Amino acid sequence: MDLKSKIILIYGPTASGKSKFAVQLAKKINGEVINADSMQVYKELKILSARPFRIDYQNIKHHLYGFQSVKKDFSTGEWLRLTNKKILDLKKRGKVAILVGGTGLYFKALTNGLVNIPNIPIKLRNKIRSLHKKIGSKNFFLELKNLDPLVINQIKSSDTQRCIRAYEVKLFTKKSIYDWFKNTQSAYEQKDFYKIYLDFPRNDLLDRINLRAQEMIKNGAVLEVKKFVQLKVQKDKTANKAIGVNEVREYLSKKIDINEVIEKISIKTRQYAKRQSTWARGNMNNWIKMNPIQLKNFLKKF
Repeated sequence: MDLKSKIILIYGPTASGKSKFAVQLAKKINGEVINADSMQVYKELKILSARPFRIDYQNIKHHLYGFQSVKKDFSTGEWLRLTNKKILDLKKRGKVAILVGGTGLYFKALTNGLVNIPNIPIKLRNKIRSLHKKIGSKNFFLELKNLDPLVINQIKSSDTQRCIRAYEVKLFTKKSIYDWFKNTQSAYEQKDFYKIYLDFPRNDLLDRINLRAQEMIKNGAVLEVKKFVQLKVQKDKTANKAIGVNEVREYLSKKIDINEVIEKISIKTRQYAKRQSTWARGNMNNWIKMNPIQLKNFLKKF
């Protein structure tokens, strides 16, 4: 099997062993690993984001890990721009690009293209958010349907983030967000990709998630959050959404004990893994599904 002319994409739920598999594959096909996880870009969240330790790199170069400050947001567009540059650089050096992570939007942007919507003024965005808060989700959704009928059957009224985004795009650009979607194209052909989805058995995955939560605490997650709190990161920054940040904060405030921290992190991680699997079912029908045994057999071919 010739994968050296392809861009390898590896997606799967959290704790499914994506990073380890990426390194094993990179050794076989002269590859280098590019991060496709939105939380692993933050340098101050190494443990809670489950970023690979350097010892796990096994002399394989890793790119776009731990380089962004938690005080700044990092968009899908920025990731795509940097990733395209990395892929081009690897090709020039005769290396195979292996993208690995659990952020579905990153992979979608790469394979389908990214919507090039103009930046919307912060005053307008805040005004729309205030409106949503004032009139509530249901009434806001009714207004959105009147403003942009194309959202009907596309967005649920309970999906606050997407409703607000669709509203602000239509109001500012006079075009539906779905009209913007139609004009989106990838910089690559579909044949350029080899797409692998790690289909990990549910029960085994839950065990791995529980174990990972315990290991995070052992490896210093509490100290990591202490340092995070000292940075006084603004509440609206994406890094605050990292699983474990709020849970450890509760522990530091003496609201819960350490066992409750582990339990809460496990529950949230299980919920996240479920959302990742749901994303895959809706957006990755043409990806090659592999369970752990199939992954081992796949590696043996090289």
